[in-house]
Amino acid sequence: MKVLITGAAGLVGSHLAKRLARDHDVFALEHGALDITDRAAVHRCVADAKPALIFNCAVLQVDDCERDPVKAQAVNADGPRYLAEAASGVGAEIVQFSTQYAFQGEPVGRAPYVITDEPAPVNVYGKTKLIGEEAVHEVCARSHIIRTSWVYGSGKNSFLCTVYKDLKDGKRVRAIDDIWSSTTYVEDLIDRVMMIRRTGFYGTYHVVNTAICTYYEFALEAGRLLGLAHRELDSLIEITHERDMKRIAPRPRYTPLRCLLSEELGLPAMRDWREALAAYVKADLE
Repeated sequence: MKVLITGAAGLVGSHLAKRLARDHDVFALEHGALDITDRAAVHRCVADAKPALIFNCAVLQVDDCERDPVKAQAVNADGPRYLAEAASGVGAEIVQFSTQYAFQGEPVGRAPYVITDEPAPVNVYGKTKLIGEEAVHEVCARSHIIRTSWVYGSGKNSFLCTVYKDLKDGKRVRAIDDIWSSTTYVEDLIDRVMMIRRTGFYGTYHVVNTAICTYYEFALEAGRLLGLAHRELDSLIEITHERDMKRIAPRPRYTPLRCLLSEELGLPAMRDWREALAAYVKADLE
């Protein structure tokens, strides 16, 4: 099968490309190879490649969106529409990755968000990603929208990806304790997305590992997996709060996800976040 991946330099795109290249003919395109905000270039690229499946992993990140809403609209909303148009033109499927930031995140302690809950994003990133979802769904009948949250894996320099390494090396870390969500190990994300594709049922899915945590709880579990004692963890992990981070874009406080559609299709529950984190740490240390 011919597979086209946009945003292939990112965490999800790079892991997808590596995994799918084992069995498929993969066109892994970084921004320099294809600017998805260029409609003519997108249509030309897809028409030439004639993929059976397109994964859109290209994205403008949260704070960058708040700084530049025009660019956010172009990358997170217009680009997905162009890719969906091109996919429809060649009879391809498209998988559009989206986010828990589609939701407001209030109140803390509410039930996990499901696809029947009304989106209400609180930042430009969430708003433009939601517009992108709607565009893909509208333009291409053969589309999967995959909302996911706090994705981590090897090859990216982010808190969730590197906190266990920092703790292992005895470095102090700052961990936020007043934002809660679902976490998602990138390998589990890819496994579930490919499983969803095999069902042939198009729609919007929430793909995350089960249970809920804060960044602080995630860091504590990473330290526990390394065999660090409580005293060591207390000295290495500094608790901080979202309000003290002074980040440009507001973050929703409580955004765990649950996938009703997967349950209706009889797909097994994804593993608990602690189990997934243990698998990541083990794989990365080997």
